[in-house]
Amino acid sequence: MAVLIIGGGLVGSQIARLLVAAGERPVIMDRAAQPEALADIVELSRVRIVEGDVLRPPTIKEAIREHRITDLVHTAANPLLTLGAQRDPRGAIELNVMGTVNVLEAARAHGVKRVVVASSNVLNHFLAGGEGRGDPSREEAFMRPTTFYATTKQAIENLGLNYAQWCGVDFAAVRYGAVAGPWRGEGGGGPSNALREAVRCALRGEEAVVPAAGLEWVYSKDAARGTVLALRAKSLASRVFNITMGYVCGPDELAAALKAAIPGARVRIGTPTASAPSMPNMVRASDLSLAKDVLGFIPEYRMPDAIRELADWYRGRIAPASAARKEHL
Repeated sequence: MAVLIIGGGLVGSQIARLLVAAGERPVIMDRAAQPEALADIVELSRVRIVEGDVLRPPTIKEAIREHRITDLVHTAANPLLTLGAQRDPRGAIELNVMGTVNVLEAARAHGVKRVVVASSNVLNHFLAGGEGRGDPSREEAFMRPTTFYATTKQAIENLGLNYAQWCGVDFAAVRYGAVAGPWRGEGGGGPSNALREAVRCALRGEEAVVPAAGLEWVYSKDAARGTVLALRAKSLASRVFNITMGYVCGPDELAAALKAAIPGARVRIGTPTASAPSMPNMVRASDLSLAKDVLGFIPEYRMPDAIRELADWYRGRIAPASAARKEHL
């Protein structure tokens, strides 16, 4: 049994860590691997890292054949997720949709047992329409995604479900909330990067800005655990699962968690410029019932736990602002 993880980033690295802890040696395929960042999370001697690109189908097939892959996790997505897709719709559509099709085709052709694809809880929030109330004879029977990124994720889920029904690919999709977690490499969506920067600023003694909106998060370790549960489930009574903290974290709770984890932190609730377009005020939490009943997933981290662990992880990796200025001088 061998698992191919496509995308060795914020969540992919944690999936690799869990598989290594279970005695496996996963293969990580990435277009531009970040071994130094990966080494913070998982012992590199216990994984294989290969170069590959979901937009180059032969590289997927070669990895599956060469390493005798039996199961596959696909976490690669367009840069900056929602914000990046709004800036570059064509690139996001090509990478997310056609990249996933290439993965599913390779899995079908080579008999991969199960494919778990990273989706997103944007499909629970970025929606409009549905005035037809589910009546398929009406043009507005169902709600539709309102962003390019959410639209690509809906397409990915629908394509995967069709591959499961018609092509025998044992497919599952896991809908992550905004991911918080330790990672010093590149990648991640707007909320992930905003939270990471807030923690770094607080540890440096600088003002930390947290989003002025309620958001639904997931800690990277929980995201990875939910993904591995979907990968290892004996049978899938359902194929799409919400993997989040299970509640909407408001800005006051996030600010309080930062202050508790980093005593003396100066925290302001505002709009982090780099990621503002991707952060609406979410008012309802995703239902975790299916993930609990089918996979046995229950989130272990709420935001205060996540921030405390994240701050501990970054301590020692972040120079105080005064030291950084002195070194520069």
